[in-house]
Amino acid sequence: MNPKAFAPWQPHLALAITGHRPDNASLEANEAEVRAVLSDLFDRFDRLRRADADLVRPVRLHCLLAGGVDQVAAHLALERDWSLIAPLPFGAELNLAINAGASSASDVRALARGERPGDPEVERRAAAIRGLMDRAHVFQIADRDEEIRAVFEQTLDEPANKSAAHRFAALASDNVALAGRVMIERCDLLIAVWDGKMTDLPGGTGHTVLHALEQGTPVLVIDPAMPQGWSILVRPEELGHRKQGDGNPDGDRLDTLVRTSLGLDGDSMDPLDREKWRPKAGFFFGFYRRIEAFFGGRSVKSGTTKAAYESPEDIANGSAASVVDAAQELLGADKHLHSRIRDSLLPMFAWADAVSSRLSDAYRSGMSLNFILSALAIIAGIAYLPFDLAKYKWIFASIELALLVLILSITYAGARRAWHRRWFETRRVAEYLRFAPGILMMGVSRPIARWPRAETAQWPERYVRDALRDAGLPEARVDRAYLRRVLSNVVLPHVRGQRQYHAAKAEQLHRVHHRIDKTAEWGFLAAVVSVSIYLLIELGALAGVLPAGWPYATAKLFTFLGVAFPTIGANLAGIRYFGDFERFSSISRVTVAKLADVEERIVLLLSGDEQRLTYHVASDLVRAIDDIVVEEIESWQAVYGAKHLALPA
Repeated sequence: MNPKAFAPWQPHLALAITGHRPDNASLEANEAEVRAVLSDLFDRFDRLRRADADLVRPVRLHCLLAGGVDQVAAHLALERDWSLIAPLPFGAELNLAINAGASSASDVRALARGERPGDPEVERRAAAIRGLMDRAHVFQIADRDEEIRAVFEQTLDEPANKSAAHRFAALASDNVALAGRVMIERCDLLIAVWDGKMTDLPGGTGHTVLHALEQGTPVLVIDPAMPQGWSILVRPEELGHRKQGDGNPDGDRLDTLVRTSLGLDGDSMDPLDREKWRPKAGFFFGFYRRIEAFFGGRSVKSGTTKAAYESPEDIANGSAASVVDAAQELLGADKHLHSRIRDSLLPMFAWADAVSSRLSDAYRSGMSLNFILSALAIIAGIAYLPFDLAKYKWIFASIELALLVLILSITYAGARRAWHRRWFETRRVAEYLRFAPGILMMGVSRPIARWPRAETAQWPERYVRDALRDAGLPEARVDRAYLRRVLSNVVLPHVRGQRQYHAAKAEQLHRVHHRIDKTAEWGFLAAVVSVSIYLLIELGALAGVLPAGWPYATAKLFTFLGVAFPTIGANLAGIRYFGDFERFSSISRVTVAKLADVEERIVLLLSGDEQRLTYHVASDLVRAIDDIVVEEIESWQAVYGAKHLALPA
């Protein structure tokens, strides 16, 4: 079962555009030149996306469809058959009214009803936006439309009302900044036509540039006064070092950035082809689960020591059926995103989860078995002593040798097959995808610079990032009813389920740690007791209390016990150290606390004042959950990162 069959790697270049409105003096004076520079840049991107003759990579342009630079760039993108993605700061109707510059409440109401406004200039601007919206994939942040529209109409009915004007400016700016954030989160490069003067106006061009740089997203800045001398910024601090262009911008740097985004820099998903999905783990691979079950009770993950994995073909109608149903209800006409969740992302999660679980079982079972076998090898090597079978020592030595060879074979197999590395990589894929439906339906994404950076392979992050981007923004009107259903039907059940899982896992791992620790202590205590008994026999024989021949008769037995008991205790302690059960229990407890806090916040939000349920708050909660996932992955991989399968020395 090849995962690329249902979730092929599909890298694309994601661009975003921000810039001044038509009333900006520099833009107005150099509009034709700015358009020419944008056109040249877009042609450059187009050539690069066609560099691979076998596959023309797609390009997506994200913009808010405001007048001026946004609309110029949108038309240039459509001319090149790029996808146009429009995260609107308001619902479509209110967005038309605001961005078309409606100057009367009657025109606002007419546009809200889908009618022509009385002002022909307003209708001309509205028609330009409508034309682009009809060809774009539109995501509407409409949760506060009623409130914003009421204040907007008030400003038009009462031009002297400064309080209403300030409130409208604040509300509108906040929503534009929100839409800008959605845009920045899913782009490889922000193109900004900006004069460099202000960064403190929420939703403005400078503010968008600053936010992108703070998120680690590169920004290509075109000064409308000197458009030919564009520059690329990557850090917020570079804003204080901007120099006027010299007409020779850094084209090589731009090409490298674009080629990387398009997957033309040598990135490969070949590791996916080498992995195979299996419905069950083998008997040997279940040894670690048996240790957990023996010392801590039944496995919290499967309830059994025999792991059976959910099929990628079955997950949509199985464990994820409620999520699929919620997505279908919420997304409605957006068949693309619904099908990506149902037919691609959920099956890919099931595949990666199963492959990773099997590799984890193989790696941890191998190491645990090595400790047990090493104890058995030592015990087997001296087991002839208590039975006085010295002449058959070769049999016991042969058993010891066989056990040592088996230890070497397991260690060699684990290293050669890279169980440790492959487990880490596939587990990252699975955990990044676990919450994918909630992330996608909320229109949230992790900016390119915020993805974890592993010391070795980066393909898991690249693969998941491109898979989520390919699914894209939901083509939806995000009002309060939409937010409530996403939080209630998708996000809250996920958080609650993960909290319960980690709570049970923390409790079980704590029991495992405690019981292995106690058993190891009993091993050493038994050794102390056995040695003490032998010494008492010696003293008794010397004192004449016991027969003189007892020390010699029991010496080999107590030698055997004196070696066997501490060997068992030491190797159990080795399993405890290797398994780090208590530290993993602690990581899960921390995760439980974080998830419980988010769960409580969601419950409070859903049960409180409806006006408090906003896209800003809801999307931040989803980002918090995504951060918890990444932090948990980084924590346990930091613990196990240096614990490669090795000889139990």
